[in-house]
Amino acid sequence: MPGKLNFLTLIERKRDGGRLTAGELAQIVRAYAADQIPDYQMAAFLMAVYFSGLNADETRALTLAMRDSGVTLQFPKDTRPLVDKHSTGGVGDKVSLPLAPLLACLGFRVPMISGRGLGITGGTLDKLDSIPGLKTLLPTERIVEIVQTVGCVICGQTDQMVPADKKLYALRDVTGTVPSIPLIVASIMSKKLAERISALVLDVKFGRAAFMQTMTDARKLAKAMVTLGNQCGVNTRAILTDMNTPLGRAAGNWLEVKESVELLNHRTVKPNQRFNDSTVQRFNDLRTLVLTCAAHLLVQTGRARSFAAAYKQAEDCLNSAAPRKKWDEMLVAQGADLDAFNEKLAHDYTAPVVLELKAKHDGFVSRCDARVIGEVIRDLGGGRLTKETKINFDVGVDRLAKPGDKVQPGSTLCRIHAVTLADADAAAKRLETAFAISRSAPRPSRLIAEVITR
Repeated sequence: MPGKLNFLTLIERKRDGGRLTAGELAQIVRAYAADQIPDYQMAAFLMAVYFSGLNADETRALTLAMRDSGVTLQFPKDTRPLVDKHSTGGVGDKVSLPLAPLLACLGFRVPMISGRGLGITGGTLDKLDSIPGLKTLLPTERIVEIVQTVGCVICGQTDQMVPADKKLYALRDVTGTVPSIPLIVASIMSKKLAERISALVLDVKFGRAAFMQTMTDARKLAKAMVTLGNQCGVNTRAILTDMNTPLGRAAGNWLEVKESVELLNHRTVKPNQRFNDSTVQRFNDLRTLVLTCAAHLLVQTGRARSFAAAYKQAEDCLNSAAPRKKWDEMLVAQGADLDAFNEKLAHDYTAPVVLELKAKHDGFVSRCDARVIGEVIRDLGGGRLTKETKINFDVGVDRLAKPGDKVQPGSTLCRIHAVTLADADAAAKRLETAFAISRSAPRPSRLIAEVITR
């Protein structure tokens, strides 16, 4: 390791609750990225951080050192603000797909660097990989070019972007140190800061299928990221959202792409129909979250004076044909075969087997358990147990009955997309436990529980 820094001394200091300087943390990151620190020592350091934590100054220093471990995106001067959104992940969370083209149509540039799923949380890149021909791994120069010409891109980080995070996350994943708020903050924010954005909205989820299962833990994570983002010159705010129930009516990679396009295609919403029209109600939670993220970014960048005005501006844009056209433009720029994509969209389903799970008695859906549904999709082949797992993009569930929906015997609770009938039957038995039906309508839960600003 370069210089006279003794890494063992730093491990021991952090183990005992001591503080590290910004220079020491930067040297640790540089050395590990350069393979000058063995994994066994870095694992010990991560465990020390897991138990002793990092204060705000240490977390900021670690984040910036990770950002600076590789290249960052460099954009030319432009009147369009650079913005992004990040979600901590959930089941059916497809917000990024319609949001990116919507933001581009609202006059933003969106370099959306996304990730893959692990376990029951779906990854944005896995969803996009279900689109024929689309490339999610792009060189830095092409990312900048697409953002400048199209206005938005959704892709993965390059090998040169934040390489320290790739190595550290892989090690955290196998050493039980993933659930550390300082390490989570540094991992997420180092990638966002590498985009050189001016505003960021964070969707921090809590509940059964969220990484942070309690709102208290979600709030701690959100406040830490908001504080750090603003300290680093990025106007950052967070929304805390419920992930006890899947977002939207579909979960599974291709099914979520299809639902996102359906949302972009629904362009005739009138304000007084928003909560009455059954077609609009189908997209109520997904649509609401997409528009909420867009509205916050409009306010954060000074493009709207109030949240209400910003929401209306975003809604008018989403109701137009522009975001759907922008979506196609983004796909083509990323190499997609648009004819093959539209042909695939025309099919009601693409999995070999489809099976409907039916309600056995009448009443109101009072539970639609996102964790059970996410686990079933993973085991159908739609998610990963390890990073090497090969994903089947076509499996999943759709036509989900959500809390508050009225059902009767024979009503569809969900539709299962599987490779074999045996898989579908096994999934149906497990999914029966995901739903509860009560005699009276449940009290509506709040999709957005809290907004955290600076």
